[in-house]
Amino acid sequence: MEQSLLPIVEHAFDFAQQQVRALTRRDPNFYPLYTDRGRWRHEKPAWTHWCDGFLPGMMWIFHEETRDPEWRELAQTYSQALEPRKDDREVHDLGFIFYHGTYKRWYEATVRAGTPDQSLKDVVIHAGQTLALRFHERAGCMRSFHGPDSNFIDIMMNVGIIFYAALETNDSSLLELARRHCETTRRTLVRSDGSTSHEGIFDLETGEFLRQTTQQGFSGESCWSRGLAWSLYGFGTCYGLTRDPMYLETAELNAEYWLGHAPENGIVPWDFDAPESGPLGRAQVDTSASAIASVGLLNLAEFTSSEERRQKYRECALKTIGALATEYLGESVPGWEGILRGGVYHIHKDLGVNESVMWGEFFFVEALQRALRILRGQMH
Repeated sequence: MEQSLLPIVEHAFDFAQQQVRALTRRDPNFYPLYTDRGRWRHEKPAWTHWCDGFLPGMMWIFHEETRDPEWRELAQTYSQALEPRKDDREVHDLGFIFYHGTYKRWYEATVRAGTPDQSLKDVVIHAGQTLALRFHERAGCMRSFHGPDSNFIDIMMNVGIIFYAALETNDSSLLELARRHCETTRRTLVRSDGSTSHEGIFDLETGEFLRQTTQQGFSGESCWSRGLAWSLYGFGTCYGLTRDPMYLETAELNAEYWLGHAPENGIVPWDFDAPESGPLGRAQVDTSASAIASVGLLNLAEFTSSEERRQKYRECALKTIGALATEYLGESVPGWEGILRGGVYHIHKDLGVNESVMWGEFFFVEALQRALRILRGQMH
């Protein structure tokens, strides 16, 4: 199966470059969020401002794989415009912007070239320190953009930048803050079966955890699939940075739930507990959740001490990437401007439902990059 997957993955990676190049030529310096009927430019609302790092992040990945100087030039231009966001205290997403997407990849490009640029790393560290300002001492976690009493599972994808800043500057208080956020999230949002809640609400006077709820899932008790993917990938990232076994244990618990509930092809419903039918039914998949989880599973395959789990994680991830690349590419719909169809932004607000979404694009491209390296390594 893996041998026959390589040309599929190579084609999808080439198509991704084609779509991003077309976007930058058609609409230069535009940072889209989600498509409407397959078009990036539209008048629908953003809800929140968190996706700008994903477009340059894809450009950095394209440069990493092709060494094409045009991709590096574009990546630098689109990254540099975001530098002021390192002081943005309005969002909980600085890890997406600076750690996964832009300046950390830029810094690593200078390291590979033998000319490490500390000023680029300093931007990542600064963004991590800014994000840490969202920490609420009594609740023991960082507040989401939704309110001071709210913690989102999404923040697990961003707390890695705080660990990074703490480790790079030997800041023990920052390290402890990030650790407490992970512990609180593990205790309040990750359930004993490995499923996750989207949001936790706290009493700000006492710090007491009050309840699980959701903004984007089917219900406060359900398992919103993208939230589970954020947790699986995010706790894995924290383990990679710190080697704290609690993080690996949590990510593997998430992975067991994912493997036990994902369909055979790995393309999951938007919420694992969505009803069978109706406007919020399971027929609506979220390809972005599957793309995120596939990278998270490949990370866990590197981290786990169990050969059996390593094989299961890798097999599920590659099967998922293959299904995304054969069934959901934008090329199957004439005029579609995105790379990956079937994503969901906010189903209750009817924003970006069954569309291309920028985080789905980015994590799909990251998944393709990882798959290319695995499959080409096997064939050499």
